[in-house]
Amino acid sequence: MISTPKQLVIVVLLAFAVPLTVILLVVQFITSGINADPDSSAMSEAAIAKRMQVLNADSSTQIANNQAIDSPAIAVDPGESLYNTVCQACHAAGIAGAPKTGDQSVWSARLDLGNNVLYQSVIKGKNLMPARGGATNASDDDIRAAVDFMLSTLQ
Repeated sequence: MISTPKQLVIVVLLAFAVPLTVILLVVQFITSGINADPDSSAMSEAAIAKRMQVLNADSSTQIANNQAIDSPAIAVDPGESLYNTVCQACHAAGIAGAPKTGDQSVWSARLDLGNNVLYQSVIKGKNLMPARGGATNASDDDIRAAVDFMLSTLQ
């Protein structure tokens, strides 16, 4: 098949260029739905402070004691916190076939199955979603709260 040095060089160059191009296109596709508009409410100081609190291992204690920040304590829904830290990575953009948050048409068939089926799908994992949605240390109650939060975006 390869009979000349010129053909060998072309094949070697393509062996690097083609996979690199494919990888860059996939990364571009995945990140194209992510838009961090500095003027949006998600980028406000309060929203950023709220996300920073969630990242702390014992954020619920710190929030209750108002030690995380100097501003007034922000009430954090455990389901929303788990969604913001784990679930939204796939569900906000619909990555790997994950149903997009807030998309009524995609969620309607899942809603017909009932909440308990949805809870079990997340706890056990389904398709490309790992068990517990990847939040291995989340309790069953936290998982249910995150699912309930996602469902609340449909109304």
